[in-house]
Amino acid sequence: MPGSWKMSDRTMETEQQEASTDLELSEHEMAAAPPEDGEEEEAANVQNAADLEAVFDVPVRVSAILGRSKMQVADLLKMSTGTVVELDRKVGEAIDIYVNNRLVARGEVVLVEDKLGVTMTEIIKNDR
Repeated sequence: MPGSWKMSDRTMETEQQEASTDLELSEHEMAAAPPEDGEEEEAANVQNAADLEAVFDVPVRVSAILGRSKMQVADLLKMSTGTVVELDRKVGEAIDIYVNNRLVARGEVVLVEDKLGVTMTEIIKNDR
């Protein structure tokens, strides 16, 4: 029966095409599968670092604010060497760290050889 042989041949060819399509879908699904834990974050960090590379040499102003004080101009004019200005912070209280007048962190004052420094104790994240 030559007619049934051709039918069988077509059926086999159709089954092979379907199997091939299934294989392609499986490969496509694998490519679209979400990355393992940490892989996506690592790739994003690498991309973010590359994006920021252009601004690495841009200067910024960093300020560490020990405290603030309010006074009248008359009291300011009375100041002389040795005058103590009382600040609004207590000893040991965290100081504010600003970058370009924007609060970015809090920290503690430390002594580094013969200079003052700041150890960051809290990073401030603003949602913009």
